[in-house]
Amino acid sequence: MSGQESFETVAGCKIRLLRGGKGAPLLYLHGARGGGVWLPFMEKLSANFEIFAPEHPGFGGSDTPAWLDNIGDLAYFYLDFIKQLGLKDLTLVGSSLGGWTAAEIAVRDCSPLRALVLSCPAGIHVKGQSKGDIFLWSNEALVRNMFHDQKFADAMLAPELTEDQQMALAKNKLATARLGWQPRLYNPNLYKWLHRISAPTLLLWGDDDKVIPPAYGPAFRDLIPGSKLVVFKGCGHVPHVEKMDEWTNEVLAFAKEGAR
Repeated sequence: MSGQESFETVAGCKIRLLRGGKGAPLLYLHGARGGGVWLPFMEKLSANFEIFAPEHPGFGGSDTPAWLDNIGDLAYFYLDFIKQLGLKDLTLVGSSLGGWTAAEIAVRDCSPLRALVLSCPAGIHVKGQSKGDIFLWSNEALVRNMFHDQKFADAMLAPELTEDQQMALAKNKLATARLGWQPRLYNPNLYKWLHRISAPTLLLWGDDDKVIPPAYGPAFRDLIPGSKLVVFKGCGHVPHVEKMDEWTNEVLAFAKEGAR
């Protein structure tokens, strides 16, 4: 199967949404390169969850609202999205920029959440641990730095981008800059409020993450009460792609634990 495309208007902003599967709801928030594609990990999880995979406001096929200025705006948007769609007992999963957004949602309101999964999230700063500067890298450098195993990068870079794909990437890059240009990919205040996260929280990281270094994993773990950190060996910034089976197994097992 594949996700069914639809559009939802929330807070005056129309967004593109992929939806599929059956079971308790799982909301997946994508990273800076964008969404709009039903990926293999979604297919695997859709046997156990109803997957909701929106494109963020400002990205891809979604509108760019005038009110979108910072990551907090995105967090409040998704709280409205969750309420409008009536999502309860929700597993909230975010990758990179989406993980940052998921953390910002959770510090504001954990009441709809069964479990929170943050995969290589941005959002905080760890002294002495520099993040990769995604705004300075070329597209090829960015793709190559996303992966430990370069066969994944080769596969992503092999097809020539269509004009529409180039336009979407440019739009996504502009939206990411809007949300994370200064300071680079973090909210200076987030670390103070991560203790407010009461939902069971799983942190997933690659040991060769060149975008958000693996040292950020223990930092997040220490700031989120009771959180669990799993690090994948031989893996970069997108373990949901590079270590898809292991990553989905961790999400499935953890979400079941959170339901108890």
